[in-house]
Parts: sequence; structure tokens; C-alpha cells
Amino acid sequence: MFFSGFISKLHGTSKRTTNHLTIFYRFVSVSASSITSLSPQDRNKLLATLLSNCTSLARVRRIHGDIFRSRILDQYPIPFLWNNIMRSYIRHDSPLDAVQVYLDMVRSNVLPDRYTLPIVIKAAVQIHDFPMGKQLHSVAVRLGFVGDEFCESGFITLYFKAGEFVNARNVFDENPERKLGSWNAIVGGLNHAGRASEAVEMFMEMKKSGFEPDDFTMVSVTSACGRLGNLSLAFQLHKCVLQAKSEDKSDIMMMNSLIDMYGKCGRMDLASQVFEKMPQRNVVSWSSMITSYAANGNTLEALECFRQMRDIGVKPNKVTFVGVLSACVHGGLVEEGKTYFAMMKSEFELEPSLSHYGCIVDLLSRDGQLEEAKKVVEGMPMKPNVMVWGCLMGGCEKFGDVEMAEWVARHMVELEPWNDGVYVVLANVYAVRGMWEDVERVRNMMKQKKLAKVPAYSYASTTF
Repeated sequence: MFFSGFISKLHGTSKRTTNHLTIFYRFVSVSASSITSLSPQDRNKLLATLLSNCTSLARVRRIHGDIFRSRILDQYPIPFLWNNIMRSYIRHDSPLDAVQVYLDMVRSNVLPDRYTLPIVIKAAVQIHDFPMGKQLHSVAVRLGFVGDEFCESGFITLYFKAGEFVNARNVFDENPERKLGSWNAIVGGLNHAGRASEAVEMFMEMKKSGFEPDDFTMVSVTSACGRLGNLSLAFQLHKCVLQAKSEDKSDIMMMNSLIDMYGKCGRMDLASQVFEKMPQRNVVSWSSMITSYAANGNTLEALECFRQMRDIGVKPNKVTFVGVLSACVHGGLVEEGKTYFAMMKSEFELEPSLSHYGCIVDLLSRDGQLEEAKKVVEGMPMKPNVMVWGCLMGGCEKFGDVEMAEWVARHMVELEPWNDGVYVVLANVYAVRGMWEDVERVRNMMKQKKLAKVPAYSYASTTF
């Protein structure tokens, strides 16, 4: 009786719809009298709150299913609830679901608003659907949202991820009244594209234009500085970080970026000072210290940091273990590396990724345990990439294992037939064994394929 009265009061729907709207009774602890007094707008806000409070993807899908069956989305064709469903899917790392909701929304003849497009752009970037992103750009132009701060920054990021740097810059340049979000997108995009000098230059231009950086800006530009290894610039950026600190917001993200920056500049003393002065630390703080120690060849310090992290109860993540395993590679600690690799699953239920497999293959190959390294490669749950094969190839070159080198070379050529690195290393293996006819054969093969030597490139020197 209660829901029948509630439905008829709101919009007079059928009894079948009434049954589906028990969503309110199942998910919300409010009295019947309170629910009956809800307006459609308040009910939508209530559903949006439910979605934002979801702690799992399964819960999002359950609420989405109830909303779909209730036909609420059909009865009130506005983008508000659609946006909240998409946002919840993005929050729970399910961009494909978010895209599907957007397509359903379009099929329902509901026009996107200025909040819709940034959500869908983010989903398109995450699934690398750049053609869809470009279609969204056209939609934004037609609807007049292309100059919106969040749409604009989204499209800049999209084009950078697609490798279309000119288009990214065009989006940025076309709006003379750009906001901080667009500056952050251009600085971050340049940094992630490996154009660190340009990222720093854009940061300087942003400051000259009167914009004060926030934590997102500083994380990007400190990362760019780390890539450049410019210690003088690092000191200046440290001051900027202190100026950008907000009393209302945790500065842990910026402090972590300083650790990473000083680590990449080779100043672990300064990275350690930042770390020690932090009032709060998270797993990223510890991981930044560990990976920085490892990158600078401080194996024992990296492993000691990892021990301290575990002792105080901070659970490591996959990035932490990349740092730990890299430290073992630099220190030649084979048995310790094996133990940590096994620990990922046994103690912390973390599935190793390509980076972790690359580290363990590199560790074994450098120690001459090529057969064991081969077994690891063959047992990987995912397809090895050229970097993993390259680590094994580096071991073959070091220890002159011709048979293994030929086996690895076949796989590497399949992955990158245009790259000459494998041929060069294979020729070196033959040369170590005095197999000069095979050396000449490989060189002739390179000439026939018109392969050019890639300057300063070596598979064996690849780091993870």
C-alpha cells in the first residue's frame, strides 16, 4: 500500500514499476513518511548519494540495475542521474561500463551537459578509445561546451594520450580565457609524453600569466624536473611546493613528488629529509623512497626501508615491489629477489605484472641462471613484451649462450621486426664464441632489411 501511494503521488506509474522502486526501502534507512514526501529532484539526489557511497563495483551495478528496472531514467530525461551512474563506474575502475551508460543515455535522447562530457572523455582515455574521444570533441563543439574548463582539460589530456601533441596544443591555444585545469592538463601532458623541458617552460609561462599552481601542477612539474635531473630547478620548485601547500588539504601528494624529484636528481639525502619531516606518510611515500634508493643503487637502504614499512603496518602495493625487486637487481641479490617475488602472492595477494616479471628475469639472467629465467618467461600468465625478452637476451650476451640467444631472438623479431637491437646483440654473442660466419650472416641480414643502428640503445640496460 505504501509504495502504491508513493508512486501515484509522484507520477502515477504502473504496479510493475512500483515493485522495482523498492530500491528506496532496501537501500535507505528513512521512514515511510519521509519517502512519500520526496520530490523527484530529491529522490534523484538520494540515488546519487547512494551511488557515491558505493564501496564496490557490484553495489554500483546493483543500484544501476534497480534504477534501470524502475524506469526512473525514462520518466525524468535529464542527465543528472546518468552522470552519477557513469561517475560511479569510473570511480570503481570500470570505464567500459561508463561508456555503455553514455551510449544508453544518447539512445534515450537525453542530451549530455557540461558535467557529462568530462566523465566520458576520462573513460575514453582509460580504454584508449581515441576515435570516440574525437567524436566527443565534435559533440562538445555542437553543444557549446568546448570552452568549459573540465571539457577543455579532458580533451588536452585525450590528445596527449593519443600522441597528437599538435591537437592538444591547439585545444589549449584556442581558448584565451583558459583556467588552471587547462594549464595542469598541458603541463601534465607534456611531462607524461617525455617532453620535460617543455613542461617546465609551460609551468613558467603559467606563473607569468598570473596563475598560482596547485598540488596537481606541482606533482607534474616536479616529475618533469626529476626527468631533467636539474637540481637547481629542484630547489626552486621545492619553494613553490611550500607556497602551494593548503591548510585545508593534505599536502602528502606534493611531498611524495618531492621525494621522487630529489631521488631522480640523485640526492637521496634531500629525499630522506623530506620523508622524515612528513607528518603523514602513505604507501606512495614509502614506495617513492624505496624506488628512489633502488634507482640510485642503494640496495641495502631500499630493503631496509621496505622492512620498516612492513614493521609499522603499511601494506605494500605493486609499485613498492617494483622498487624492491629493482634494488635486488642492482645489488645482485638473487635469492632475496626470489623471496620477495614469491612474497607478493603469498603474503600480500598481489599478482605480479610485466614489470615484476621483467625484474626477476633480469635478476636471474644477470646471474647466469638462464634456464631458470627461461622457465619464468614461459610460465608468465601474460605475453612477454620486448623488455622482458631483452633482459634474457642481455644474459645470453653476457654468458655467450648461443642456443638461448637464437631462441630469444626469434621471439623478439616477431615483436619488433624493425628494431636492430636484437641483431646487434645476436652478432655479439656469435663473436664471443668466434662464430664469424654467423656474425657476417647477421650483418648481411641487417643490410637486406635496411635496419639502422639505434643510437645508445641496449636491451640489457633496460630498467623497470
